[in-house]
Amino acid sequence: MNKIGFNVLAWSAGMSEELFPIIERLKEIGYDGVEFFVGSPEESAYKQVGDFTRGLGLETTTVTVVSPDMNPISDSATVRAKGLDRIKWAIDRSHDLNSRVLCGPFHSAHAHFAAHEPYEQEYGWAAEVLHAAGEHAAQADVVLALEALNRFECYLCNTMSQLSKLVTLADHSHVRAMFDTHHANVEEKKYGQALQTISPVLSHVHISENDRGTPGDGHIPWDDAFAGLAAINYKGWLTIEAFSRNDPGFANAINVWREYNDPWHIAEHGLTFIQQMCIKHNL
Repeated sequence: MNKIGFNVLAWSAGMSEELFPIIERLKEIGYDGVEFFVGSPEESAYKQVGDFTRGLGLETTTVTVVSPDMNPISDSATVRAKGLDRIKWAIDRSHDLNSRVLCGPFHSAHAHFAAHEPYEQEYGWAAEVLHAAGEHAAQADVVLALEALNRFECYLCNTMSQLSKLVTLADHSHVRAMFDTHHANVEEKKYGQALQTISPVLSHVHISENDRGTPGDGHIPWDDAFAGLAAINYKGWLTIEAFSRNDPGFANAINVWREYNDPWHIAEHGLTFIQQMCIKHNL
């Protein structure tokens, strides 16, 4: 069975020992790993949290974003260079956390739009930055798993077809892709077709309900998702990404204005749901 993880963004985007009780309970529930957001400037905390998590026998993955002043597709070479530096920093912090996968939409600035469709030049700029980031990631033994987002959060990569194109342009063994069931629910015609498209470079999967609450409680076509993953013989992480208003600053930044489910309801019922779906579809 694939390893199953849980993203602690359901509680906090911070990085401190305040996460310890959450990590311990996720271990008790039965998770194989924990996913952390890389963003907090407190560098020493990353190794502390990473060592604590490893001491419990849990593995880690990480996720990050970049801001407009560090945009890899900016027409300013200076801004693109800042973007590369930020991704390298996130790789280093992921290494401190013992993560082997750094995922997210860091090919471009999150929720930052231009008044046009994605240009070929922008794909080229992103690919150049990501290839250089891949060189740094290879030294840290971290795979970069790029994420396509829905049209309301990103314009460069909304679909697996666009994401596959970007990964091909980046042309680096440590620059790969991820699939998120929430975003795919908005942008893809069919899950199976989308997964076939991205399968050659797929390295990570986020299990996320349509409302970002408990997987299985909404209208995501879960049978299509798990059957599609089984069809491509996917062997990577299945990590729940769900959100709440427990961290108001982070919630406000990603337009989370209400509670979907209690985070522990999501964690407990979500794990059981994924296990059941894996058995059902021989994943």
